[in-house]
Amino acid sequence: MTTKQREIKTDEAPKIELFVKASVDGESVGNCPFSQRLFMILWMKGVTFTLTTVDMKRAPDVLKALAPGSQPPFLLYNDDVKTDINKIEEFLEEKLAPPQFPKLCCRYKESNGAGDDIFRNFSGYIKNPSPGKNEGLEKKFLSTLVKLNMYLETPLPHELDQNPNLTASSRRYLDGDTFTLADCNLLPKLNIVKVVCKKYRDFDIPAELKGLTRYMDNAYKQDEFHYTCPKDLEILCPYQSVAKYLK
Repeated sequence: MTTKQREIKTDEAPKIELFVKASVDGESVGNCPFSQRLFMILWMKGVTFTLTTVDMKRAPDVLKALAPGSQPPFLLYNDDVKTDINKIEEFLEEKLAPPQFPKLCCRYKESNGAGDDIFRNFSGYIKNPSPGKNEGLEKKFLSTLVKLNMYLETPLPHELDQNPNLTASSRRYLDGDTFTLADCNLLPKLNIVKVVCKKYRDFDIPAELKGLTRYMDNAYKQDEFHYTCPKDLEILCPYQSVAKYLK
């Protein structure tokens, strides 16, 4: 179990400790989109926090006492344990609020659900061992990427307010030009999709999906995403037993 400290931005920050899944080496951050999601949120908030990686093969008794029966990630906030991912997100948005901390929620509710169906269809696609079924599953999976691309290329109301003749959005992220909770939720999953599809299907996100390509390119330039991503080998490790090469 290891700990890392983020830089202090305020002298009155609450005591926060985020417990996340450890990598196969038992120390560094492992492949868990939910862990990365909360890591990103805390980083974006600019609050002081401790990041603790938990090796579940050798989880110490103190962690079992903190959150019995729970899997990382979970949060310790001023000695109060939080284990539900969505509730942790809501709690942090409420407690770490302006003016001291930035607001991360979306202005448009549609941004929260964008890309929700991608991971489900990706799983069916990547776990299929039958070449005869691959084309249909790939088309279904690709259709979810196209749907997300359409959302990213469709101008949002505030963009149209600025330019009523705008036909295609050039925004950086789901809800505009700044990172939101929706990005913290979706991007860790998209990174897994990108890495695993390349390995097992030699599949890349099509370049003609310009909105999605722009979105991913911008995300990898964002420190809060780039530096919280697990290594590719860490992502591939849990898929060795479930992802199928086509024979």
